[in-house]
Amino acid sequence: MHKNTKWANQILALQKPDGSWGNFHSLSVKNSQHITTEQALRRLKILGYTIQDPPIERAVSYMQECLCHRKEIPDRREKILSWDIFVCMMLAAWIREFTKECPQANQIAESWAKILQKSFAFGEFSSAAYNQEYENQFGQKPYGGRLKDFVSFYQVSLAADCLEKDTQFHVVSHILHHPSGIYYVYEQPLNRLPNSFISKQAVKYLAAIELLTKYRYGRKHLGFVRDWLIENQLDHGEWDMGPQAKDGVWFPLSDTWRKEEFRRQDCTERIKGLLSLLHTEE
Repeated sequence: MHKNTKWANQILALQKPDGSWGNFHSLSVKNSQHITTEQALRRLKILGYTIQDPPIERAVSYMQECLCHRKEIPDRREKILSWDIFVCMMLAAWIREFTKECPQANQIAESWAKILQKSFAFGEFSSAAYNQEYENQFGQKPYGGRLKDFVSFYQVSLAADCLEKDTQFHVVSHILHHPSGIYYVYEQPLNRLPNSFISKQAVKYLAAIELLTKYRYGRKHLGFVRDWLIENQLDHGEWDMGPQAKDGVWFPLSDTWRKEEFRRQDCTERIKGLLSLLHTEE
């Protein structure tokens, strides 16, 4: 774990008394905001923070207040999509990244699961079934690209543990062949490996695969990723994604990469964790 690093301390120093970091989703240029709440949560989770840690507990409490409409996130309302549905989806996804004990978040997850169950009822994705069940669940037709298409971080994260076995299998297959990847995570087809293992592209690719491993009954689709990781293992049993892997989100984990050994250590830790899931047979 890397909870006591300078990276974590920098983020924690910016947390506001209400548990947020200011805007939830969009950076505020007007106020020179350096980090959003969801950016802070993503980075802290990567560094090992859980619901047992007070900063996360405060952040989850804040998100629950917003989800129950006792507070509002300060972001500017976007007009290109159904904003209220989108906000609830974001909040529910991030709450459930840390805890499954929020009934309101779980209800939203179940709604998305029902949409996907109907959409894949016959194995292949049906946009007509998706649109109909979306309207059944939310009382309106899907509006905005991020809601018309379910393959984004929020929906993929929300529905993962709520779907039936066969649906999980079909959903992962669909996402792997989706032409624009997973929105907000990796925006290229996931069935094509990155051109180079030593790249920021590969770092983001691993993030998308890690998200897909939540679908335990879809992991059998990911054997080619496991093979790719093993092919890129160094002779001494470690992995190194190079200095360009330092993206400020997934890496670094250690306080410094001035020494190559710390970079290899961080890369190896992450890849071993992913391999432990990819080796799980379901």
